[in-house]
Amino acid sequence: MTVQQQASVDGEALEVWIDQDLCTGDGICAQYAPEVFELDIDGLAYVKGPEEELLQARGATTPVPLPLLTDVVDSARECPGECIHVRRVADGVELYGPDVE
Repeated sequence: MTVQQQASVDGEALEVWIDQDLCTGDGICAQYAPEVFELDIDGLAYVKGPEEELLQARGATTPVPLPLLTDVVDSARECPGECIHVRRVADGVELYGPDVE
């Protein structure tokens, strides 16, 4: 992922993470936003870091690039495992994903 402007809502930076305990390995996220998501050899999806490295630590987050905001949000909405979480960096409030109230 090249250096890109980070997506924001009302000026607040956004990040995304995947709960691998709920991931079904369907790969929809990697189809929508391959720059942000990738399936590993274990069949589960992970987010990628700024240098396109797979972030396999539990709860690892990555910034949501502005040009990919729609694709990342669509991934969260379409995920059958409901495991993709998009939240504000500043306060951790989830804006898209299964924990949105």
